[in-house]
Formats: sequence, structure tokens, C-alpha cells
Amino acid sequence: MKPQRIVFAGTPHFAIPCLQAALRSGHELVGVYTQPDRPAGRGRELVPSAIKVLAQQCKVPVFQPESLKTAEAQAQLAALKPDLLIVVAYGLILPKAVLRIPTVACWNVHASLLPRWRGAAPIQRALLAGDTRTGVCLMKMEAGLDTGPVMISLETPIAPDDTSGTLHNRLATLGAQLVEDALKLLRVGLAPAAQPQAADGVTHARKMEKAEARLDLAQPAVALERAIRAFYPWPIAELVLEGERLRVHQAEVVADAPAATPGTLLEADRRGILLATGQGGLRLLRVQREGGRPIGAADYLNAHPLVVAPRSP
Repeated sequence: MKPQRIVFAGTPHFAIPCLQAALRSGHELVGVYTQPDRPAGRGRELVPSAIKVLAQQCKVPVFQPESLKTAEAQAQLAALKPDLLIVVAYGLILPKAVLRIPTVACWNVHASLLPRWRGAAPIQRALLAGDTRTGVCLMKMEAGLDTGPVMISLETPIAPDDTSGTLHNRLATLGAQLVEDALKLLRVGLAPAAQPQAADGVTHARKMEKAEARLDLAQPAVALERAIRAFYPWPIAELVLEGERLRVHQAEVVADAPAATPGTLLEADRRGILLATGQGGLRLLRVQREGGRPIGAADYLNAHPLVVAPRSP
């Protein structure tokens, strides 16, 4: 089968390995779509997406429409005459008219085991929920949100110390493997078979909000520790300790901690800062003051000693 004309649509670093897989596939990459440059940093200067930077380095034409809903944007895509559109964390809605443009199909790489965690934040939601496994799916796109039939998938366990950052990187690599395998099949004239998603087990991974990172110590320590991992490296979990806002980068559960009012300081020593929660204790191991850098809790205590109030026998 002759090489296919591919258009790739993606924006963040998660999509980089998949774009690299498309670049080395032997097919013809005729264009890359990514979101417009956005202001970032203290100077609020416009910064290109990770995908744009790579595409320009590889001399692939880049397109950055604000929307794909306009006739002009759709005509621009159609002019590329794509056989295949591969979408990975693009961040813009694809109207039905766009899905009809490629002659072969529109593929999407999604970072969950569908139908679990359809939506914008599947990695973080899996961690928050305490899932023990996740994965990536390559599906055929349709009008619904992550509802298309799944062609191939790969699974990975969620380790007890996984964060959104470590899981993100592992799933990005697995996603690239899916794209590579599917494009190899296409090269020899085979299309991966697609199976409809199960009707049961559907969950939705709504977009993460920064306000969710404020820890509620009335929650069980197990849930709080999962949240700290889910919110790392963004937006970073935070709490108020003796009037000071601290960002929490790492913590551990102390199941047999003494029962006390949630938020009570139980211990403050070289092992960390132990706080009472709704169930069990949460020991802070790595924290960050406003305007400071992340440091071990023991180093924080060296500069800011905390006094543990005596408890009634």
C-alpha cells in the first residue's frame, strides 16, 4: 500500500512521542495542527506549543487556527488532502465536518482504558480515584467525547509512588507505540479492527481545576496522599500550616497515627511533619513555601520549628 498522507493534531508534551512515531513511520506527514501560541511566564510573552517547536524543527508545515468550526479552517485542512488525521491531546473540538475530511479515518490517542475516564484529565482522575491500572487507547473518532470504537490498547499498572508526571511520561511512550503499530499495519494495507466501547463502566474525567489542589484534612489520609500525587507536577497540592500556605510535593500515610482533630500537628521531627486527618495521619515529606523552592520537611523544620502541643493521655 502506498504511504498515506497524514495530518497530526496535538499540543502539549504528551503528544511529542506520537508525533515522533508518525515522523519515522514512512508515511507522508503533510501538516501539523496545534493550538495558537499562548502567553506564559512573568513577561506573558507568547510561547509556542511543544508540538509546534518539534514540527518546525522537522520542516513540517504548522497550522494554528483558533477553531476548526469555520469554513475557512476546514477548507485549509481539506486542501492538505489527508488520508489520516491523528489527534493526540489537541485541545480543540473537531466538528463532524472535520471528521469527514480524511479519506481513511481520524484516530485519537487517549490516556485511559476506555470507557473509563473519558474527557480532559484521565491521568489525574485515575490517581485520585485510587485506580490500580490504566493505559492508552487508539480509537476511531466520532462526534461524541471519547466515545469512538477502540482499535488497540496497552495497559500499565499504577504504582504506589506514581505521580501524574511519571504516569504521563509512561503513557505518552505507550501511546507512541500504539501509533507506530497501527501505522505499520496501514503500510501493508491492513486496518486495525475497531471494537465498540462497553456500555458499562463509563466515567468522565473532567478538567482539573487549581482550586482542587487545596487539601481538606478532614478527608482520609489515603485520599490526601493520592491527591498529592495526582496534583504533581501541576498544580501542586497545598494546605495552610500554622497560618502559612505550604505546597506539598510529597507525603506518606501513617495509618496508626493517634486520632485527633483534622489538621492537628502530631509530630514534627526529622521524619517529617505529621498531621491528623479524617482517618489516619499524613506525614509531609517535601514542601515548598511561597516564593521558595521545594525542600525536605526536615530542612523546613530547621528554619521554621513547629511546636507540638501536648495531648491529653
